[in-house]
Amino acid sequence: MTAQMTESRKEQRYPGTNPLFLGNTLCATRDMSASGVYFWKEGMCVYAPGDTITFAIELETAKGRLMWNCQGTVVRTELIGKMSGVAVKMTEVKMEPLYAGAARKEAALV
Repeated sequence: MTAQMTESRKEQRYPGTNPLFLGNTLCATRDMSASGVYFWKEGMCVYAPGDTITFAIELETAKGRLMWNCQGTVVRTELIGKMSGVAVKMTEVKMEPLYAGAARKEAALV
């Protein structure tokens, strides 16, 4: 008999590599959904399921570059070679233009 795994994700995941900033550490997303993100981090992971973390994701959109400033709860971690994979359920997301100040300055000069 074969064991069946049930899918517990609620939203569709979208694969893509985007810069993710975890404090001073640059990481990279593997995939994202409306409620979560999976990212790669170099080295051993110091987080455990249930930990709350703060991070930022840089995204390129049709309307320009955005920074998602996020807070979330670690769901799982895994060590693969010299990389750690971290799955996070996002609990708070604030989106803002990446270069809002620079864009306003340029507009004022025109």
